[in-house]
Amino acid sequence: MIISTMNDLPGYQIEEVMGEVFGLTVRSRNVGSQIGASLKSLVGGELKGMTKMLASGRDDATDQLTEAAEAKGANAVIAFRFDTSELGATWTEICAYGTAVRVNKL
Repeated sequence: MIISTMNDLPGYQIEEVMGEVFGLTVRSRNVGSQIGASLKSLVGGELKGMTKMLASGRDDATDQLTEAAEAKGANAVIAFRFDTSELGATWTEICAYGTAVRVNKL
C-alpha cells in the first residue's frame, strides 16, 4: 500500500478513485502518565509517555486506514492526513484519513 500526503503520485497514474477512507482510535491516558506529565510540565521537557501513546495511536489509525483502503480495492492512499482532538479530560482521538485510489506504475 502506497500512502502519500500528496494529491498525486509521481510515476503513477490514478486509474480509479475509491473514495474517502479513515482509521480512528481513541486513547485514554493512564493516571501514572498524567501525574508524570503534570510534574514534568513544571520543569519542561518531552513528555515521553504521552509521545509514546500518540505515536502508537497514529500507527493504529494508519493500520485501520490501510485495511479500509484494501477493503475498497485500493492499492494507494493520497492526500493522507492526521487529525487529533481531546475528548474530555483524559481521552485523545486520533484520526488518519485520505483518499483511496487504484494506481498503475507508468
